[in-house]
Amino acid sequence: MPGELTDEGRESTYALGRRLRHLYVDQLGFMPKIRSNTDDMYLRTTPIPRALESLQQTFWGMYPPDARTANFPPPTIVARSPANETLYPNESNCHRFRQLARLFAQKAATKWNETEDMEYLNSLWSKWMPSNSARVAVDSSPRLSGIMDTINSTLGHGPGTRLPAEFYDSKARELGDKIITDEWFAGYKESNEYRKLGIGALMGDIVDRMVHTSVDGGWRPTTNGAGNGNGVVKFAISGCHDTTIAAILTSLGTFDGGKWPPYTSSIAVELFKATDHPHTPKPGDILEELNVPDVDSSASKAKQTSLMSKFFGRKSSPAPTFPQPSKIARSATSDLPTAPLQNYYVRVRYNDQPMRIPGCAAKPSNHLPGNDTFCTLEAFKNIADKFTPRNWHEECGKNLGGGMFVEGNDPAGY
Repeated sequence: MPGELTDEGRESTYALGRRLRHLYVDQLGFMPKIRSNTDDMYLRTTPIPRALESLQQTFWGMYPPDARTANFPPPTIVARSPANETLYPNESNCHRFRQLARLFAQKAATKWNETEDMEYLNSLWSKWMPSNSARVAVDSSPRLSGIMDTINSTLGHGPGTRLPAEFYDSKARELGDKIITDEWFAGYKESNEYRKLGIGALMGDIVDRMVHTSVDGGWRPTTNGAGNGNGVVKFAISGCHDTTIAAILTSLGTFDGGKWPPYTSSIAVELFKATDHPHTPKPGDILEELNVPDVDSSASKAKQTSLMSKFFGRKSSPAPTFPQPSKIARSATSDLPTAPLQNYYVRVRYNDQPMRIPGCAAKPSNHLPGNDTFCTLEAFKNIADKFTPRNWHEECGKNLGGGMFVEGNDPAGY
């Protein structure tokens, strides 16, 4: 069905869950081997069917039938209405972000359409283009991004789905990836407003949960239909999208020169506390993981999930009321007690590789001594705060008709 995962997608997301189990259950002992409920987990998805399926497959891989008790209840999965969705860059429901996305797409078209790189793509692919749009271009019909999406989808599913051989030329695929990555994600690198409206609300929620852990001893979700509602969350998984992953990485300054995230990509956001003695995992510990479905396909529903994530979300509401963040969520570091923030560190891993955030690596005081991929919680929050909106819905209605850099072009990741 349109929008669903293919069999290959189900296999790869299930395998992701198995890897999570190996690391966090078998190796680290952070999560229990046998689970009777999901009271200490938070599961969230976007409205896209394959995102929900990715979340489900990842969870089942992490906790297969023999790792769940006989009375294990159906897990609660949180979803927001599309109008309130922040688990992916929401052009449809953020007017100003839609304007910015179009401005940066036009900038990419101007930059790339008449280049030697685009000529090379046309030498191979133009004969397959429709007569009313004979040249391949950033803004052709189909767009270059759509062509690349089809190529990548067919590569994942064997010879029965293949396009003509010219579409798999290695140089053409490399050039196409470079161009569409620039079109879709350069805005996060160059514009603070783009970062704020595209992914800032989600990053604010992530930081909120980590700060709650350091200040309050743990983050407690406002919705927990299957559990007792009193426990703190140790582990969150969110089903989201490739655009979520690249937006986060670029906004943190870790995606420079990166390729489009492959299917079943994931981000883990881990919170650590430095101790002088061996650490036993406690309910206050938090881990977030993001994941991307294996195969892209058009579809829309009324609830949310996707990308391999462990990001925390809030309850959906049929009304257009945006879920309000806690007071901690948008508080400046200077307004928080300093002692609880000390000795906490944040690490971001992309497809199992630790990422180096430039603002954390820039100063010894901003990272763990000897390892600049472990950012202090304070430094990480200060970086994210620069593109976290106070009120996402309100700011989506500001600067309408303005240019690309109304709110400046500060570099990402600082």
